Amino acid sequence: MEQGSGATGLIGAVEAGGTKFVAALATAQGDVLARVRIPTETPDRCFPAMAAFFEEAQGQHGAIAAFGVASFGPIDIDPASPAYGTFTTTPKPGWSGARFHDALGRFGAPIVVDTDVNGAALGEWQAGAGQGCDTVAYTTVGTGIGTGVVHKGRPLMGISHFESGHILPPHDRATDPFDGSCPYHGDCLEGLACGPAIEKRWGRSLDQLVGDAGAIDLIGGYVAHLAATLVLLHMPDRLIFGGGVMKAPGVLASVRRQTEGKLAGYVKHPRLDAGLERYIVAPGLGDDAGITGAIALGRQAL
Repeated sequence: MEQGSGATGLIGAVEAGGTKFVAALATAQGDVLARVRIPTETPDRCFPAMAAFFEEAQGQHGAIAAFGVASFGPIDIDPASPAYGTFTTTPKPGWSGARFHDALGRFGAPIVVDTDVNGAALGEWQAGAGQGCDTVAYTTVGTGIGTGVVHKGRPLMGISHFESGHILPPHDRATDPFDGSCPYHGDCLEGLACGPAIEKRWGRSLDQLVGDAGAIDLIGGYVAHLAATLVLLHMPDRLIFGGGVMKAPGVLASVRRQTEGKLAGYVKHPRLDAGLERYIVAPGLGDDAGITGAIALGRQAL
């Protein structure tokens, strides 16, 4: 799986997000030969556009030997399941029941499917802010919220992938009367702190609320609850937070400060520096974390 493993052949990589798909054709060494962004919209529009890109790309550069897909979910990521690669209870309209193999199977190449956050965690572990770490937790706070945990280059899972975005954080309704926007749980973490929830609550995105310290700290507090939970459950070497919401000025600093307060000095380790500036960080690969991880998943398929 690591670069230099000897794998050869071209990789079709897909980072499937709630707003857009990024599709790329890459070498096994990770060099991107072609790339496109496709609006997520619905499967009957997105999948044909994705397949057409790969048809054109392999016509120009050569046959695709494997696919790596890092996707939003919930999605079946159990290779032994007959529904492997199929969206399950996703709240995104039109996507439940859609399967990546239906769009990519025509190429006759093996397909590895994992979550978008597992892919991003893998990319960051390999080439970004998680380099030199045994265990890395990557969380995206954007259209949705999710966490991928990678240990020594392998994404962790149980009977399915982790669903950190649907943890139920403390919700003080006197401070935050917003009911939440999750169609399943209402005021779970995603229902309170994802991008659409922020816009539904305040009518603006968080980067347009930077002068409102209360808003920044409210969202930072919800994310800090997740950060502290990740420390206690997984004890990662580093926490990485990406996604559009985390780009708003002041949010990352708020998450650090409030996470340190929630841990209250209970966890002592050199990795947890005072102020957590080296422990809770932004992605080293920026917006390329996901597609880098998707390429790494394709390398597994090789």
